[in-house]
Amino acid sequence: MANQRILLLEDDSNLNETICEYLEDNGYEVDGIFDGYDAEDRIYENDYDLLLLDVNTPGINGFEVLKNAREQGIKTPAIYITSLNSVDDLEQGFESGCDDYIRKPFELKELLIRIETLIKRGFYHEDKDLIDIDDNIRYDYKNSLLYVDNQEVQLSAKEATLLKLFLQSSGQTLSHERIFSKLWGYDEEPSDTSLRTYIKNLRKIIGKDRIVSVKKQGYRYSPKR
Repeated sequence: MANQRILLLEDDSNLNETICEYLEDNGYEVDGIFDGYDAEDRIYENDYDLLLLDVNTPGINGFEVLKNAREQGIKTPAIYITSLNSVDDLEQGFESGCDDYIRKPFELKELLIRIETLIKRGFYHEDKDLIDIDDNIRYDYKNSLLYVDNQEVQLSAKEATLLKLFLQSSGQTLSHERIFSKLWGYDEEPSDTSLRTYIKNLRKIIGKDRIVSVKKQGYRYSPKR
């Protein structure tokens, strides 16, 4: 069990630390995350064996994090850990794609039992790393490669990062500021002109209707219906 990897999204620093330490003591590798957007990035950048998600989190809530992941083909087992306790909350949780739901406060031993049960069942799907952008266009998350008619398409580093960001945030409007923060490092100067060029180049490949300009807000990736 030593190689099992878990993502924990929990914005309460004390609880985050407590859960991380307990699970690590039981042989798991845990990435403790405090923000929903950071969790989304990690989910698409790494292969996890299980997701532990709080719901009321900064950036984007846990329900949306998992819903977006499921829509993009990520089928990693997921457990919500939340203080929300109504039947409606429970229903929303399962509708968004969770496999289990545990209400706070809970015993760490109970959480461990639920984690082990899901991982042992092996709720995995072989296609979780491949996303169909269109009938002839696919994106390989694991290897960060874009294919058109089964031929690899070469993208610049920033174009590749931007495409991955759009796919991770399908249906969401991404502000210019968020895109800048992901594409340009601390020692680089963000450029509106360069961003427009990257958008133009991606539209030529995946279709102009896939990336929508939202006036005075940013851009939104529109998935295939």
